[in-house]
Amino acid sequence: MAIAIPLITALTPLLADLLDRIPDPDAKAKAAASANAQLIAMLQAGDTAQLGVNTAEAANPSLFVSGWRPAVGWVCVLGLLVQTVGYPLMGWGLSIWSPGTPMPQIDTDTLMGLLVPMLGLGAYRTFEKVKGVAR
Repeated sequence: MAIAIPLITALTPLLADLLDRIPDPDAKAKAAASANAQLIAMLQAGDTAQLGVNTAEAANPSLFVSGWRPAVGWVCVLGLLVQTVGYPLMGWGLSIWSPGTPMPQIDTDTLMGLLVPMLGLGAYRTFEKVKGVAR
């Protein structure tokens, strides 16, 4: 899907130019509707195929295949632990043993960019389980 958006954006002017060459307004509207329907069908087919891949990966007994999602979660947890517990403790210790030494800055933008959506997915999954619609 991430690749499809730039591709659609790049092809939109070309498609619009082709549709503008149709002289009949009714035929132009039908062609535009047909093109939009085909585009939506293609995007949905890609999403459906990705869902199948995700299901097969999650069902695999090998940790190296099905374990990458939990691994991303554990990396996020470790990063959050370092940022919220380790970094303040390190600053406290550094101020005791080496006053005036500046703390290194940790860029948390990337961590939060990954952690917040994962927390959202986890909350959504919990919501599904509570409602009883989880698979």
